[in-house]
Parts: sequence; structure tokens; C-alpha cells
Amino acid sequence: MTVPLIGRLNITEYVALVGSFLLVGLEAFIRVFTLALPISTSIRNASDFVELCATFGYTAEEHVMQTKDGYLLGLHRLAWRKGEEDTKVNGGPKSVKKRVVYLHHGLLMNSEVWVCLTDEQRALPFVLVEKGFDVWLGNNRGNKYSKKSIHSSPTSPEFWNFSIDEFAFHDIPDSIGYVLETTGQASLSYIGFSQGTAQAFASLAVHPKLNDQVNVFIALAPAMSPAGLSNGIVDALVKASPQVLFLLFGRRSILSSAAMWESLLYPPLFTKVIDLGLSFLFAWRTKNIDTSQKLAAYPHLYSFTSTKSVVHWFQIIRTKSFQMYDDDPHPPFLLTTSRSRKYTKVARYPTRNIRTPIVLVYGGSDSLVDIRAMLRELPPQTVATEIPHYEHLDFLWARDVADHVFPHVADALESFTGAEHTREEYERYRIVRQHSRAAAACWGI
Repeated sequence: MTVPLIGRLNITEYVALVGSFLLVGLEAFIRVFTLALPISTSIRNASDFVELCATFGYTAEEHVMQTKDGYLLGLHRLAWRKGEEDTKVNGGPKSVKKRVVYLHHGLLMNSEVWVCLTDEQRALPFVLVEKGFDVWLGNNRGNKYSKKSIHSSPTSPEFWNFSIDEFAFHDIPDSIGYVLETTGQASLSYIGFSQGTAQAFASLAVHPKLNDQVNVFIALAPAMSPAGLSNGIVDALVKASPQVLFLLFGRRSILSSAAMWESLLYPPLFTKVIDLGLSFLFAWRTKNIDTSQKLAAYPHLYSFTSTKSVVHWFQIIRTKSFQMYDDDPHPPFLLTTSRSRKYTKVARYPTRNIRTPIVLVYGGSDSLVDIRAMLRELPPQTVATEIPHYEHLDFLWARDVADHVFPHVADALESFTGAEHTREEYERYRIVRQHSRAAAACWGI
């Protein structure tokens, strides 16, 4: 006699049934565990920059400007402290005049990375606006806020045919020009992170006028010509032929499936995948970033960019030269021959011509920063400060970023955001910084 229902199943079906119940239970546990973590789900789930700012009570403006080559870039603005939203800022004779700061994100990012923190005292734009600055944040062509052109569709290869050159020749100077025209100011302060610093190095090097429009350039986790990737196999592959990335990812946007995986994976699992990727490629351990911060920020980490811009980086890594994009790359064995070099040479960015004061703040544990090589390519008066235990992403999201990074930013801004700065003042600042281990806590941070 068989037992109803149970007697109808064989051993394989029993295993499948029990396994399905275990998976359902595991799913329920993960959901409860995720909700129980000390994380603001509103930050993780915020759909855009404006919503992220509203989470902390700040009103953000959205702007769209057109570059000279026809791309429409999104800009964000934080001009008001809490409670002063009705005040007119930098908009005419009766408006409140504020010093202007412009922030620019890194590779595969957008402006959200600056404000997706679990604590507003660690979000640099919020700290700056509370200190009385008119804060603007830029976006590169192709990313979430700049995915439109008057000449081509983002579904076409033509739209994605850009590299760091286009960021430097158009996106940065055109964005800064728009901000200065809108605010009526003569100059602004530039704060860049990672590739956002490389774009500024390149743009300041080729646009003499831009050096008068930027009163100080603060480079966080600066990037110019990285030594390479931590993983030897991947590093050897891309150094041998950077163009292999075109074969792997095509000639449009790179890693476009990242958003899909973020939506499919549970937040703790997605966070673990990102950490493993960062460890595999760069040997970053991300120990200075809390788990709750990762859960909140990692969903905002990725944004679209072109495969060509990443190929450009690997050309720079391969040649160990901060140079413009090589449209006609040679096979590795030809690159080393004197005959091939006689007829071809890719122009380097003349970074030693930069006149804007440069303040570098870099991590001593950041595998992407070769500070000695960088200082050789920059003007001799460049100021560099090391934060020994910091890696790359720590400059955005570390638990103690307000203590270790913000005072350096504050010091540089207070020193150079006057109407004019002189070479003597710059030299005095450089000497003081060389003899001081910690930045002046002029904001009481």
C-alpha cells in the first residue's frame, strides 16, 4: 500500500523537492538578513542624483549642456544649504555670491558616486555646500546622464567612438565654460577623482585658457600612467595588444551587462562579486569601506562608457606614457624597432605646461598610483600628500574619509580660491605642506 502523494515520488524527485524547499528557505533568510543590515535602503534604491540628495534634505538642480562636437552632457548643482533653497545664488547682481567648486568622477562612473554615502558628513559635496560653496558635478559623455548626441544615436558605433581625448578636448573645458557662464564667475576650483584627474591633467595641458579658469586643481587618487593590473595574466594580455578589448567587448559601451547583474543578484552577493573583481584586477582589499557603505554605494558604482576609452588606458599602460589615443597601433614587435619609431609618434599630453596649482592626495596602498612617475610629468611646484593606508575607492567611501581627506581639500581651497593667486603664494603653500604631516583643520572637520 502506498502513502498518498509521498508514495508517488521516486528518490530523485524527493531530492528535488527537499532541495527546492531549502532554496526557498535560503532566499527568505537572505532577504531578512539584507533588511536587517545597518544600511539605508533609500540610498541603495535611489534612482538618480536628485533623489540621492533629497534623501539627506538637499535640493539639487539638473542642467544639460552641449559640447562643441554635439554631445549633450548632464550637470548637477548643489548651491543651497538646507533651508536656503529660496536664495538666489550666483545668478545676478542681487544674488548671493559663492565660490564655485566643480567635481568630476572616475572611469565607469557618474556624479552619483560623490553622494551615495550612508553618512552625509562623509559626502564631500554636502560638506562643501554647507561651507558656502556653489557645488557643480560633471558627467562624461556616454554615461547615465549624458547618453545623447545631436549627431548619432547611442545604438550606433559612431556615438561610442570616443576616448580620453574627447573628454579632455571637449567634455571638461565645455562643462567648465558652462558653469562659469551660468554662475558669472571668473574661475572655479576643480576636484577630480581617478580618471577625473587624468581628464583634468590632459585638458589643462592642451587648453592654456583653462588654466586661468581653474584656480586650483585638487586630484584625489590621481591617475596618469598606471603601472598595470595586479593580475599578471590579464595585465600581460592587455599590454601585448590593448585592441583585444575590442574583440572581447565590441566597439560600443563596455560591460553593459553590469546593470543586469546588479538587478539579478542579492545585494550582499553583488557586493562580494565587486570586491572579488577589485581584488583580482587591482589587489584592493577595500577594508576601509564598511559593508553597509558597500551595499549602499556599489549599485551606483557602474555607469556606461566606451570600450575605446578603456583601450586608451591600456595603450597608456603599455607605452608607460600619458599620451593621446593611438589610432594606428603597431604590433608589439614593431613598436620596439627604431625604424617604426622613425615615422610614427603619438603625441604626449604636455602636462608640465600646466599653470594651475596642483594638489595631489594619493593612497599609499593604491596600486594604480606611481607617484614618482607622476611627479616627473607635472610642474615642479606640484604638492603631493600621501595617506598611507588608503586604496583607490577609499577617497570616495572610506569610513574615515572626512578625517583623512577633507582637511587636505579644505586647506587647498582656502589657499587658492581668492580672486587671484600668485606664484609666490603657491610656493609658500607648497613649502608649508611639505613641512606639515596633517592638513590644517580650517573647517573644524
